[in-house]
Amino acid sequence: MEILYLLIPVAILLVAVMVAGFIWASKSGQFDDLEGPAHRILMDKDEPQEPVPRKRARRKRRSQR
Repeated sequence: MEILYLLIPVAILLVAVMVAGFIWASKSGQFDDLEGPAHRILMDKDEPQEPVPRKRARRKRRSQR
């Protein structure tokens, strides 16, 4: 029974930290745009990409035939 004297204040403190974290996140703009990042993943970038260097074709030497 004595453990309740410790667990109840710890639980209240934990809830207060969670509420403070939620208030901070909402004031700092964490929940402003929930759909933007999801759509941004699916869209292609308009920036041109650098061409991939091609490997040189191996030329067969006629002298080895």
